[in-house]
Amino acid sequence: MRLVSWNVAGIRACIKKGLPDFLAKIDADVFCMQEVKAEMNQIDFHPEGYKEYLYPAKRKGYSGTMIYSKTEPQSIQYGYGESEYDDEGRSITAEFKDFYLVTTYVPNVKRDLSRLESRMHFEDTFKAYLKKLEEKKPVILCGDLNVAHNEIDIYNARSNRGHAGFTDEERAKFTDLLASGFVDTFRKLHPDTVRYSWWSYIGHARDNNVGWRLDYFVVSESLFPKVKESYIYDDVFGSDHCPVGLEI
Repeated sequence: MRLVSWNVAGIRACIKKGLPDFLAKIDADVFCMQEVKAEMNQIDFHPEGYKEYLYPAKRKGYSGTMIYSKTEPQSIQYGYGESEYDDEGRSITAEFKDFYLVTTYVPNVKRDLSRLESRMHFEDTFKAYLKKLEEKKPVILCGDLNVAHNEIDIYNARSNRGHAGFTDEERAKFTDLLASGFVDTFRKLHPDTVRYSWWSYIGHARDNNVGWRLDYFVVSESLFPKVKESYIYDDVFGSDHCPVGLEI
């Protein structure tokens, strides 16, 4: 089974930049997207053979998550019970026979860190939600988690420490999530590999591979033995993020 996640930074723009071709080529069983920035009546891409689940933000043109799935989930849950983040369409949970799949777009703390306190609340409540799901079935979490966990996950760690996405607080919360029984699949399988999934549009960052690894597939420890490979498709364009994938 192949799962793919991509922060498309606006699905309508990404459709014009090759999203349909990528989805056809990769032939994912489940394709998750973040930062969709659209409502269903604004999306004119409906791939054959996929069920579609969209959770738009209440604020138009902002945030939002979406799933295309070849298999109809046993259940779908939009949000996780915290209105501040649910109003922004930040997560969808799809229940399958053997696991829960949760795709999320984690809140950015903003350049001035003005949303750091809120982000900490999100991290705590969202981890509690994942652990509650895990009482029933293993969990696969994917999406733009908006944190470069370790120094290997960011081009210039020293100069970026304390900046949004690389604060000690954000990194510690990711450490806490892993310590609670989850595995960062790419880093576990490729402990010394330097690969990124996001590049600024400023200063030819992508051309020079000045990037950050912000996009993840994280799984319950009990599910990790079934993981065959974890991918970063950094040769795929169409957004300031590239897709990531998991094969189980």
